[in-house]
Amino acid sequence: MPKRFRLTRRFPVAMTEDGYRGLKRFAHEAGLDEGEALSFLFEHFDSVTDEDALSHRLRLFNAELEARKR
Repeated sequence: MPKRFRLTRRFPVAMTEDGYRGLKRFAHEAGLDEGEALSFLFEHFDSVTDEDALSHRLRLFNAELEARKR
């Protein structure tokens, strides 16, 4: 029996414009709203990410993070 989809947590999220556009595009293509899309991505995080690519992208993101905050 499938799990009932219940949104149990709400939290403020700060995102870059590029990140939000990507989320909106993914949600639209999947036929979901942004909250449902985020839930899907985090519930299935290990199966939708490539561990090596994730580590590399995270290092790049962290390297330029301070400059992007200014």
